[in-house]
Amino acid sequence: MQNRPILVIGATGKTGRRVASRLEARDIAVRRGSRNSDIPFDWEAPDTLGPALTGVRAAYVTYFPDLAFPGAVNKLESLCETARDVGVEHLVLLSGRGEHHARLGEDVVRASGVDFTIVRAAWFAQNFSEGYLRDPILAGVLPMPGGDIAEPIIDIEDIADVAVAALTEDGHSGELYEVTGPRLMTFAEMAAALSQATGREIRHLPISFEDFHANVAQAGGDFVADVFTSIARETLDGRNAHITDGVMRALGRPPRDFADFAHAVARAGAWTSAA
Repeated sequence: MQNRPILVIGATGKTGRRVASRLEARDIAVRRGSRNSDIPFDWEAPDTLGPALTGVRAAYVTYFPDLAFPGAVNKLESLCETARDVGVEHLVLLSGRGEHHARLGEDVVRASGVDFTIVRAAWFAQNFSEGYLRDPILAGVLPMPGGDIAEPIIDIEDIADVAVAALTEDGHSGELYEVTGPRLMTFAEMAAALSQATGREIRHLPISFEDFHANVAQAGGDFVADVFTSIARETLDGRNAHITDGVMRALGRPPRDFADFAHAVARAGAWTSAA
C-alpha cells in the first residue's frame, strides 16, 4: 500500500511546493493538488475533492489563503469526510498559531475519524522573501503593526521538514507540533537582521492596523485585507510571544534561526529587483 501517492494540497504554495519536492526527492509518489493539476483540486469546487483524494495514502492539507476565511472550516470538514470515505489513512494539517478559526479547523481534523498530525505554525520568515512584504523590503522598509510585540518567526523549510516527517514516518500519529523559530524577535530586530544579511539598511516602519489593511488591499483587495487584518489584530497582541519545542520533538533538531534564513535567502538573490 506504500506505493499509493501522497496528495499535497496547495502544491504551488510556499509550504506545499517544498513538501512535494521533498517527497519526490525520496522517490515517493506525489499527487500535486491544485486547480491546474492533471487531477485537479479546488476548495471552491466540491466535486474535485473525491477524485483528488481517491487512491491516495495520505494528504498534506493547507487552505489558501488562511483558515480564517469565511467558509474555510466547513470546506475542511467536507474534505475530511471525503478522505474518510475513500480510505485516506493520514492527514497532516497546516494550522496557524494563535488563530481562533485555525483551532476550529484543528478540531474538525481531530474529529474526522482519520489518523492525523497537526502542524501549528508561527509567522513565516518567507513572508519577507516570497510574500507581500518582499516589495517593501526591496524599498528598505519593514512596515508592520503590533509595536514591540515579539514573534518567534519560523523558516518554512522547517515546516516542510516536519510535514514530510509526519507524512512518511511512524510516531507522529495524533501529534500536535506547534512550530516556532528558536528565539523571540521584534519587527525592529528582524529589520536589523535583514539589514545585516542584505548589506543595506532596512528600517522597521511601525504602522497602524488601518495602514496595514490599506497595504494588503493594494495587493490583494479589500476582502483579503479584511481577513488578514483581523488575523493581525488577533495574533499581534503578545499571545504568541513564546517559543515552543515542536520542531525539536518532530525532527530531533532545533529550528533554523531567522538570521540564517536571511543570509541564505540573500545569497540566493531573493532581494534583488530581478528576483
